Amino acid sequence: MKKIMVVLICTLIPIGIKAQSVIGAWESYVISENGDKLRNVVIFADGYQVLTTYNATTGKFIHSNGGTWKLEGDTMTEKVEFHTDNSERVGTEVRFKVIIADSIIEIVDSNLKLNRIDNGEPGKLQGAWLMSDRIREGKTQFRDTSSPRKTMKIVSGTRFQWIAYNTETKQFIGTGGGTYTTLNGAYTDNIEFFSKDDSKVGITLKFKYKLTDGKWNHKGLSSTGNLINEIWNVRK
Repeated sequence: MKKIMVVLICTLIPIGIKAQSVIGAWESYVISENGDKLRNVVIFADGYQVLTTYNATTGKFIHSNGGTWKLEGDTMTEKVEFHTDNSERVGTEVRFKVIIADSIIEIVDSNLKLNRIDNGEPGKLQGAWLMSDRIREGKTQFRDTSSPRKTMKIVSGTRFQWIAYNTETKQFIGTGGGTYTTLNGAYTDNIEFFSKDDSKVGITLKFKYKLTDGKWNHKGLSSTGNLINEIWNVRK
């Protein structure tokens, strides 16, 4: 198991290719040393990406890392903003060569291939978002999105993942993700992994959503049953 995780961490962090081709969600599967089937999911938004590994059967969370990415020729450079296994990686840059076809990303000098899940469609919320406001009892609580303490959500056409972390202290706080749909002003997500509480796996949550001038208003009941009313801004 440890051997597999080392390979995943070293090879999956810096995945990338042309922005117009890589945007969306990608996946691969591996079998751990104890026979568990593990799923790796990577979501790319413009300039930001996240990788997560979890048990494909139980949803048990195993690992996540991510940050910014850019492409120069066939070399991807990622600056790590969060890393669940090694906080010392936060702030470092990693470079890696890749080859891409329409539906496959291949990591050069490795046996790793990722298959495309979607290309950023059909969901209406594709992109990287930062929580900027919370509305409680009619009062707006503002967040400075430029501060090191961030809650980011990276969304493809069918998948989402939120991550809470601090780039200054290098602390990873929590994450969760899965699939989602947007239909007639309703946002529905299905939780496939949740780092703090595996019992949330399999839960479906429904929210109201509204997009206005690059702001996403997200309102409904959380996984704990509490009312949330949040504003998310597109991360630039």
